[in-house]
Amino acid sequence: MHKLPAVLLAAALAASLTGCSLTNDDDDGGDARKVVLVTHDSFAARKELLDEFKRETGITIDVRKVGDAGALTNQLVLTKDSPIGDLAYGIDTTFASRALDEDVFAEYRSPEAGEGPQRYAIDDTGRLTAVDVGDVCVNIDPAALAIRGLPEPTTYADLTKQEYRDMLVVEDPATSSPGLAFLLGTIAALGEDGWREYWMALKGNGMQVVSGWEEAYTQQFSGSSGKGPRPIVVSYASSPSAEIGDDGKPRTKAMLDTCFRQVEYAGVLSGAAHADDARKVLDFLLSEKFQAEVPDQMYVYPAREGVQLPEAWQQAAPLPEKSASLPPAEVAKNRERWIDEWRGLVQG
Repeated sequence: MHKLPAVLLAAALAASLTGCSLTNDDDDGGDARKVVLVTHDSFAARKELLDEFKRETGITIDVRKVGDAGALTNQLVLTKDSPIGDLAYGIDTTFASRALDEDVFAEYRSPEAGEGPQRYAIDDTGRLTAVDVGDVCVNIDPAALAIRGLPEPTTYADLTKQEYRDMLVVEDPATSSPGLAFLLGTIAALGEDGWREYWMALKGNGMQVVSGWEEAYTQQFSGSSGKGPRPIVVSYASSPSAEIGDDGKPRTKAMLDTCFRQVEYAGVLSGAAHADDARKVLDFLLSEKFQAEVPDQMYVYPAREGVQLPEAWQQAAPLPEKSASLPPAEVAKNRERWIDEWRGLVQG
């Protein structure tokens, strides 16, 4: 799951502390149309945009946040016979197969899906539709490396070299979405025969493991506002766009040969009380208006084609052209085994 800049995190937290709704429905009567959108904690959208949708359609979007992508998936599976909402957003590549296998979502092919989201379709049922893309990549602090007289690493293999000892911080794949994505990226790149040896090499080279992105990026990474001690971190391809210096140039850089593609999906829940209106909300999430705000609001890339990225992104954080991926069914089948094996190697 992606992370927001501090100001956006504060706004999202404020929304969650006031009932987890990003719309103002104080004036709604008892017969008002409302769609409950169940999502992860990083969902953010301008209230003005949601209010505009309400004026145009008569539908209030009631946002309910339930944790990260894993917690969201678990909640939807556990409540599938009595769904806690009408629509869900934030199921990512690593959990999509589980949700589909559990029949959490109903079939719906949005007319907007043909504008780009179909590129990321998991199957041909239309139960999940891509809303955004958020590639997980290793990020570096070039200035901190230059002070040490070191060249910038560019590949997985570089991170195991002695000159980068004690410089890398990663997130635990058992507790962190980007941590899991980085693990999957090494498996995709190195295969079943190579990823274990690679992680042992990282461990031997002083890799630090923390529980989540917040600690890794904002506390341990030297290129963030926290100015931590480590110049190499697992983060996102979009992260450099939040680290623009006074000269207008990014202070950090993503290692594009280490990226793993994460796609986030939305779908109408099976048994939704307001299925027809939920479909309209899904269409809205794929619309040009909503997709144009995805980068600034949630620091991910729009799934819709033809949506121009903000100027800072065009310079500092273009969408990686070659990101690794694994079939969702393969991830679903092996995820727990891979995590258990990782624990044995790195934490054992």
